[in-house]
Amino acid sequence: MSRFALPRAARNVRITRAHKASAALVATASCAAALAFTAAPSDAATPSAHAPAAVKPVSADGMPLTAKDRADDGKKDRVVASSVADGLKVTAVEKQGRTAKAAAGRSVERKALTQAPKAAPKAKPKAAPKRYANNLDGWIRQSLDIMHAKGIPGSYEGLHRNIMRESSGNPNAVNDWDINAINGIPSKGLLQVIQPTFDRYHVSGTANNLVDPVANITAAANYAAHRYGSIDNVNSAY
Repeated sequence: MSRFALPRAARNVRITRAHKASAALVATASCAAALAFTAAPSDAATPSAHAPAAVKPVSADGMPLTAKDRADDGKKDRVVASSVADGLKVTAVEKQGRTAKAAAGRSVERKALTQAPKAAPKAKPKAAPKRYANNLDGWIRQSLDIMHAKGIPGSYEGLHRNIMRESSGNPNAVNDWDINAINGIPSKGLLQVIQPTFDRYHVSGTANNLVDPVANITAAANYAAHRYGSIDNVNSAY
């Protein structure tokens, strides 16, 4: 390979320090330009064609938004958010009100049920008056019911036995021959009772008539209870 050699005249030229510095600067600039050219893309001549353009906000009609529009939109957003929040609050308050009202209603119902006065017991229907036969059996039975109500002792047998001995069961029988008749107060009725004895031992609730069958029997039984303990203990004139 042939070697390049400077002409003799060139070799004789002295390169000064200033020449060396200039040459270095030129070399550095050339290298930088070469690197820049190599790194740049082929379409580097039109970089603005591929640079992303800044997107400006627009309104609903396609016109760019101004600062006033953006401020108004922010205000609308705040109003909408506030309305939503108010709606949620109102809904919550209404729900609480319904819940409280329902609870109050249940409380009133429970209180009403608790404090409701107890229904008064129904009065028992009055029993129909007991009916008795209008004969000796009926008179004795009615007299016994009255005697038991008044606490006067006596039995059906004791009453019937003494009635048959004294009057044979005739409520209008009158003794007009004994000492009582002589004294003007004859014995009368089923159990032959004198008027003073009847007046003293008359049982309230019965007829105030000496010869009334029931009044006569109960008065005589009341007298016998005081003197003999019971009409059952009487077996003769008393």
